[in-house]
Amino acid sequence: MRPAITFRADQKPSPWTRLKSRWRLVALITAQIVILVGLISGIAFWRWAYHDLPNVPTTAQELWSVRREPAVTVLAENGAILGQRGPLYARPVRLDELPDHVPQAFLAVEDRRFYEHDGFDERGFARAMWANVRAGHLVQGGSTLTMQLVKNLILSPERTVRRKIQEIRIATELENILTKQEILELYLNRVYLGDQAYGVEAAARRYFNKPASELTLSEAALLAALPKAPSRLAPTSNLPAARARAAEVLYDMLDAGFIDETAYQDAIDTPAELAAGDESFEPGAFGYVFDQALAEARQHLGDAADTPDLVIRTTVSVTAQQAAERAVAAVMDLQAEARNADEAALVAMDPQGRVRAMVGGRDYAESQFNRAVQARRQPGSAFKPVVFAAAFEAGMEPSTAFNDEPIEIEGWSPENYGGNYRGRITIADALKRSINTVAAQAGAQVGADAVAEMGQRLGITTALDPVPALSLGASGVRLIDMTRVYAVFANDGRRPNPVLVLEVRNSRGDLLYEAPEATEGRQVIDPEQAQWMSTLLQGVIQDGTGQRAQLNGRRAAGKTGTSQNSRDAWFVGYTGQLVAGVWVGNDDDTPTADVTGGQLPAEIWRRFMTEAHQGLPAAPLSAPAPQRRGAREEALAAYYSALSARFESLKDGIDD
Repeated sequence: MRPAITFRADQKPSPWTRLKSRWRLVALITAQIVILVGLISGIAFWRWAYHDLPNVPTTAQELWSVRREPAVTVLAENGAILGQRGPLYARPVRLDELPDHVPQAFLAVEDRRFYEHDGFDERGFARAMWANVRAGHLVQGGSTLTMQLVKNLILSPERTVRRKIQEIRIATELENILTKQEILELYLNRVYLGDQAYGVEAAARRYFNKPASELTLSEAALLAALPKAPSRLAPTSNLPAARARAAEVLYDMLDAGFIDETAYQDAIDTPAELAAGDESFEPGAFGYVFDQALAEARQHLGDAADTPDLVIRTTVSVTAQQAAERAVAAVMDLQAEARNADEAALVAMDPQGRVRAMVGGRDYAESQFNRAVQARRQPGSAFKPVVFAAAFEAGMEPSTAFNDEPIEIEGWSPENYGGNYRGRITIADALKRSINTVAAQAGAQVGADAVAEMGQRLGITTALDPVPALSLGASGVRLIDMTRVYAVFANDGRRPNPVLVLEVRNSRGDLLYEAPEATEGRQVIDPEQAQWMSTLLQGVIQDGTGQRAQLNGRRAAGKTGTSQNSRDAWFVGYTGQLVAGVWVGNDDDTPTADVTGGQLPAEIWRRFMTEAHQGLPAAPLSAPAPQRRGAREEALAAYYSALSARFESLKDGIDD
């Protein structure tokens, strides 16, 4: 043991000892300063880099809805996009729903080592930095797919060192919270792919009109090409550039071992094609369907109507909707000005009430007023089937006869179109020839209240004024309601409930509303009487006022309607597959230039039904077709009608 060194009171430390003591003091002070500076620097760096760091969602469920702008998407029955307002989102897709080449395309070009890093790839970052140094400018970012997800969903898009540091930290946190599958699914469903489409499902439908589950290799490569510059490379605006970038993606997939040489060459030889569009059809025409679908969806959702993102699937058929748009445009563009008829509307549904097409006007951009569901116009003679349905229920039959002659009912004197009278005539002939006096007499016999009740039982939702003139369609009704009325006759007396919205989901694919399954509908009139009406309405088209609505090779039934002074012209009719109603007139209720229901509306109806039925097999109506009478039979019928009328007048004279 070394003995302790002691100094006498008069003995001083040597210079060397004093020097070592000073150095120890300097070292101690320096160390303290370094530690203090380090602490201060660390605090300053922390405050600089992370003081505004946002809270990181702790579950994948939370991340589905982070930073999503409100959007509404309306789909056709088959899932095709009819309209979209705000960013286009589609239902989320899972990895197991996608072909392997879809995620592989994105991994090959964005992050090959995705399954090997913890959110920050040091090797990839170093490689990117070296590439930037060699190029003399920024050519690679070194971001992992997880870091890109953080940038898109959590952080601002600014390109600074501080944001990159935050990106790395949050990315590593996410890797500890979520699985690799959850991260990749989030990326594929939220990545922006140009033309307002977010996620592979939305982009697949936008560019190729198909679900992401059906994407080919070349189509997947085209989508994976877009995150680099989605606006510049959007294939709808720059298809050559998008294809060139897609070729690079395919090479990266080959280099990464995701595809072989044969698959690579096949995809290069057959680049992705955008879905064919119809240049004669303006997608904005779906605006009327969009507005109505959104209004109905919000009504169905009630308190949940404020859900920020809605995907609404409708019953609309794209084929039928396009046919409706073309039919209205073809007739009205050619004749509207000359006939002083500015507007038209069309609605079509199947006999079970599913709305297949809706045109609310000629130009949605000019007027968003939907005349198919919002306007209340007088249906004129198109209302007569309601009157005769009430008459049949009261005991009359198609063969029941009336005198077609000048009459007066409670001070009201209805006249026939053209001012002619035919004498004794049956209900069947009166409906075919649209004889006003017979409908007025039948309505008077059953009573205006019974006629109004029948109209509402058949499906009219607006109030019907129970006055004698109601028999000639004097109360305003909606086009969709009159179409529903005729669907009852097409459906053997069962009243369908019109359905436009099939289901509503949120952005995560959660089902918020689902329409009840289609049923046969409530039986509101006797099936035999409904079949009587179908037979009579076929006669209207065969050789009555609706001959312009004849369809080649298909049986059809329908009725014309014209209100007073030709303010409104209607044609409503059906086949075994579709029921459609057409209205033509002016919004300000001014008269047209003598437009009748057998003219423009019947022509629009025929054009629409002809195109909408292409490819469909002929379907029977519920009632047999009436036999067309020849000239001899027509002459005999007229002779016996006149003879009967003469006999009735003589009989009245004897009674007096």
